[in-house]
Amino acid sequence: MAIHSTAVVSPRAHLAADVEVGPYAVIEDEVVIGPGCEIAAHAVIKRYTTLGQRNRVFEHATIGGEPQDVKFKGERSRLEIGDDNLIRESVTIHRATGEDLVTRVGSGNFLMIGVHIAHNCQVGDHCVFANNTALAGYILAEDHVFLSNEVGVHQFVRLGRYSMVGAKAKIVQDVLPFLITDGNPSRVRGLNSVGLRRAGFSCEARLNLKRACHLLMRSMLPLEEALRGMEGIADENVRHLVTFVRGSQRGFTREPRLRVTSLSAVNGADVDATPDQLCA
Repeated sequence: MAIHSTAVVSPRAHLAADVEVGPYAVIEDEVVIGPGCEIAAHAVIKRYTTLGQRNRVFEHATIGGEPQDVKFKGERSRLEIGDDNLIRESVTIHRATGEDLVTRVGSGNFLMIGVHIAHNCQVGDHCVFANNTALAGYILAEDHVFLSNEVGVHQFVRLGRYSMVGAKAKIVQDVLPFLITDGNPSRVRGLNSVGLRRAGFSCEARLNLKRACHLLMRSMLPLEEALRGMEGIADENVRHLVTFVRGSQRGFTREPRLRVTSLSAVNGADVDATPDQLCA
């Protein structure tokens, strides 16, 4: 175990044999740090925090601090972080409010400089949160969410998988999976086509999502009728989108309001595109 002489490591912390701890780092009581982790200079790992394997915590990050929540009364709660995460400089992640409750961050995430994840958030795997992005309490982020720099997310919002949010966006309603959301007020800007293609989604899968989004956003159908139409598309990702919409408690971000003169103008010609045309 490579622990710098100036680091302060509690004898009640449990560190794997190969953990590296840099100068002036602080690791408090009842912390568990798994194999292959690196804790850089001046980083602080607060009590009741568990780190899995091969996580890198950079300088001045504070992990597992008490929640910024007036309801918090000093109860025992936890922060649990998975494997292979990059947690860059000055990131803050808070443990939960509520006895025995948990803030969770999954595996393979990239949290850039100054990211804040508040109490009781549940972050999935392979997410990218760019510089100074801030998540308020009780947010659910599914897998493969991309938040550009300085995005602010309201408490209790859900961020759908493979969604992308543009820089400095203000997010106060659920962000739909597979779509790009941007602006203040935030609006849907279209399918996250580049991200889905890079993630290995087939042409047919992307076309099905495009058709589903046209039904949801541009068909001018009542929401329930649009959802029933989406359910007729035989695609697991479309089914996930339908389930996500039905589960929304805060409402979800939509497209900008458009003035149209005909239903065909709303629907758009590319709805009937073939997979070959979509991938051209």
